[in-house]
Amino acid sequence: MLIAIKGAGDLATGIACRLHRCGFQIVCTDIEKPTTVRCTVAFSRAVYDGTATVAGVTARLAKDAEDARRIIGEGEIPILIDPEYKETKKMEPAVLVDAIIAKKNIGTKITDAPLVVGIGPGFTSGVDCHFCVESNRGHDMGRTLYEGSPEPDTATPGNVGGFSGERIIRATADGIWHPVAKITDVVEKGQLVAYAGEEPVYANMGGIVRGMLPEGTPVTKGLKSGDIDARCKIENCFTPSDKANAIAGGILEGVLYYTKLLEGK
Repeated sequence: MLIAIKGAGDLATGIACRLHRCGFQIVCTDIEKPTTVRCTVAFSRAVYDGTATVAGVTARLAKDAEDARRIIGEGEIPILIDPEYKETKKMEPAVLVDAIIAKKNIGTKITDAPLVVGIGPGFTSGVDCHFCVESNRGHDMGRTLYEGSPEPDTATPGNVGGFSGERIIRATADGIWHPVAKITDVVEKGQLVAYAGEEPVYANMGGIVRGMLPEGTPVTKGLKSGDIDARCKIENCFTPSDKANAIAGGILEGVLYYTKLLEGK
């Protein structure tokens, strides 16, 4: 069974890795210039570098649908630059997962594949997808929703290690991003971690830098450009998060549930 995943950021990558290990064929899509913060655990790196390996799974940039099929045949995950979902649709995936995490639906329709899955706010089961998966941290994270919608966007980052909003590194101005700290660096509150153009950016808390936009990335004021983890475990910088794994489990449940329903007809 082929599963297409819209997005190749850290959450989409964690989902792809887990479903790939479960035996599904996977293809991911991304935009021409991804701005993934947790780039050490994102297949979006393949857009720039040609390949990316996360949790032992390798993704490779594909030229078109035919090239993507070849990459799948070699046991890897193809990444297609296909924000409009036109080239990927030619592959006729059995399942489409919208894991862009845009906090709203930006174009996915329930008719895009035999089974369509929406992740996080902006989707309604039975309307623009067959089922949704909750993405908000808390008791229901990863829950499969066969009716209704996930919780609305809270505009507040989820709690990680006792911190929420302060763990996010945001650009202080429009301009070009110049990191001072790198992923795996341990920083203190108030420490200089980057420049947005000529404006300094300081850490709002102490911890390990888990995410950081690459040098030269264009940013706008307020854009999420980095992430600090108070837990200070270096392995967290190189492995998919609990959130990605939970969401992948919710997708797996829904796919198997619908497969069983279809087999029963």
